[in-house]
Amino acid sequence: MTAFNFEQARFNMIEQQIRPWDVLDQRALDTLARIPREDFVPERYRNLAFSDVAIPLGHGEFMLKPNVEGRILQALALQSTDHVLEVGTGSGYLTACLARMTASVVSVDMIPDFTENARRKLKAHGLSNVVLHTGDASRGWGEQRYPAIAVTGSVAILDEVWRQSLSLGGRLFIVVGQPPVMEALLITRVGEREWTRESLFDTELPPLRGAAPVKTFEF
Repeated sequence: MTAFNFEQARFNMIEQQIRPWDVLDQRALDTLARIPREDFVPERYRNLAFSDVAIPLGHGEFMLKPNVEGRILQALALQSTDHVLEVGTGSGYLTACLARMTASVVSVDMIPDFTENARRKLKAHGLSNVVLHTGDASRGWGEQRYPAIAVTGSVAILDEVWRQSLSLGGRLFIVVGQPPVMEALLITRVGEREWTRESLFDTELPPLRGAAPVKTFEF
């Protein structure tokens, strides 16, 4: 039996999925090529690590697709001096990419298994600039302001707490809406009381755990 060629699959992922989705930032592409995605997926899905699918992680959660991960890294315009908040650690792969591109990452997930698995994998890859927490960050995390925030699950409405959690010049990636209409947004804080809002693309992500659902009315 021929061994699976991870390097070829990684190359194909970048050239056939991520780059055609308008991910042209070279730092983002280099990071996606450098971090071994196959090490962050559940073992039974290892050969699917580079496919255009949402890989199950357990607990009803799924790994982001590669093209979405690429768009997040590019949209946040990450700098090597940035301190990043990630809400939803999941597999830990995006966490690893964020850590490789920035000064530090605080990543929070409600599922203890995800936190522990990510801690083990990040350590194995020598990434020591990540602080992992198990907890509910669906309505913000502490009082600190961040230059970059990535929310990896969708929210029905954009809570004000996310805008307030940005430092001046800070960028927030978040997916807002309900199926079948969801929109990936980039929110940038341009003043103490002023933000810009850019629509990036339409997508569909599972809801962020703990986020408040929109009330519906029955007649």
